[in-house]
Amino acid sequence: MIKKKLIIILFFTTMFLIPSKAEELKKIGKFKDWQTMVLVEPSGKVCFAQSSPVLQAPKSNKREARLFVTFRPSEKVSDEISASAGYEFNKKNSVTASSGKNKIKFDIKQQGFAWIAENKVEKKMVKLMKKGSRIMITGYNEKGSQTIDHYSLLGFTKAYNAAKKACS
Repeated sequence: MIKKKLIIILFFTTMFLIPSKAEELKKIGKFKDWQTMVLVEPSGKVCFAQSSPVLQAPKSNKREARLFVTFRPSEKVSDEISASAGYEFNKKNSVTASSGKNKIKFDIKQQGFAWIAENKVEKKMVKLMKKGSRIMITGYNEKGSQTIDHYSLLGFTKAYNAAKKACS
């Protein structure tokens, strides 16, 4: 499981840091505040819906944060949720997602990304995202400072469905 996570970390790191690699991605569509993309790898397709925060706190700390829902059918992976805050997460503090009264904890933190370990919990979060209008990801950097990224959920369901269909 950790090996698969590291492959995804490398993929997303490459996507954001090396423009020539990003050109290999196929954009499926933009749906309000979300977009859907597909990457064809030798091992198969990777399809994902992604969004950037509409608001970040503290405002003075602009970061390259993203929220993803990924499908990798060749590995039988669906509804994989990951978040990147644009920094390395603090190991002592939790990374959480909250929408309304619902709060979900990310279990794995590695190389600037956080994941939920159980697919059952990921499916619950997808349901919350389909119903909600906003979700906040709270994390802590290595110095212990808190950040909160606010993501609009406008267009999420269409982007999610497009990613799921592209990998079916």
